[in-house]
Amino acid sequence: MIVGHGIDLQEISAIKKAYDKHPRFAKRVLTEREFELFESYTGQRQMTFLAGRWAGKEAFSKAMGTGIGKLTFQDIEILKDDKGAPYIAKSPFVGRCLISISHSGNLVQASVILDDDKG
Repeated sequence: MIVGHGIDLQEISAIKKAYDKHPRFAKRVLTEREFELFESYTGQRQMTFLAGRWAGKEAFSKAMGTGIGKLTFQDIEILKDDKGAPYIAKSPFVGRCLISISHSGNLVQASVILDDDKG
C-alpha cells in the first residue's frame, strides 16, 4: 500500500550557483558513494547529477512527510543500477522505495513513492 508520494522540481542553475559559491556543497548533499559517482562526471553532467540527487532526496523527505530538517541529505542515498536507473540504496523507510529522476534543459524533477508492502 502506498504510504507516501513526494515530488520535487529543481533548477540545475541554482544548484550550480550553490556549488560554485561553496564547493563543499556537494559533500553536504551527497553520501560518500554518491560523491564517488559525482566525481566520475565532468562539467554539466556533474551539475545535473547533483541536482538530481538533491531533488530525489527532497522528494523522499516529502514522501515521508517530514521534509529535509528532520531528515538530512546523508540519511538518504540514491545510487544507480546496472542499467543506470536510480534507486534508493539507504533510507530510514522500512518498505519499498520507488524513485524516478528526469531532467530537461535547466530543470530536474524527482518523484518518490513509498510502499509499505502490506497489501
